[in-house]
Amino acid sequence: MNKDITHIALDMGGVVLHIDHEQAVSRFEEIGVADARNYLNPYHQQGLFGQLEGGQISAETFVEELSRLIGKPLTHEQCLYAWLGYLMEIPQRNLGAIRRLREKGYRVCLLSNTNPFFFEWAESGAFDGHGHPIGDYFDSLYVSFRCKLLKPSREIYEHVLRTEGIRPENLLFIDDSERNTEAAAALGIQTMHVETNADWTMLV
Repeated sequence: MNKDITHIALDMGGVVLHIDHEQAVSRFEEIGVADARNYLNPYHQQGLFGQLEGGQISAETFVEELSRLIGKPLTHEQCLYAWLGYLMEIPQRNLGAIRRLREKGYRVCLLSNTNPFFFEWAESGAFDGHGHPIGDYFDSLYVSFRCKLLKPSREIYEHVLRTEGIRPENLLFIDDSERNTEAAAALGIQTMHVETNADWTMLV
């Protein structure tokens, strides 16, 4: 690895954990969102869904607005169930690689477009199946709905660099969206684009 790299930022869906876009679409359709495919995207969301991930609306407002959109009342639990449709599995090799990187002295961060429903699960002990939330694996968490910034905006990468107190060349960013890695690379950040759900652990 490049000797200038001191920090590594990992995307969550498709990198840390394996995702199933079709299962998410099916679950939203199941709870009554007939046109779910128009809103959901493997890398970035549209409309109300995008507003949720961008931190423009709360989980409560999302439930209210989605209920109004489809013409029937939904609960927080139903929306949580639908968002968790994205979750396929968390390969233990990925969590092991994160631990090893930290043991080698790298500061490892999460940099993800996500929402309060999915992150409610991620910050619970159910995350790794052994009682450890996602925060136990990372030195810092940069998630879109809290930062109120979405990848691939220039601002979210600059926010990470500024908060960590590092230069672009000190950061390696790993993501399964080429659009996201290209935006980061344009700022001078070291990047690694990997295929969604591929094994990246041999590369670091």
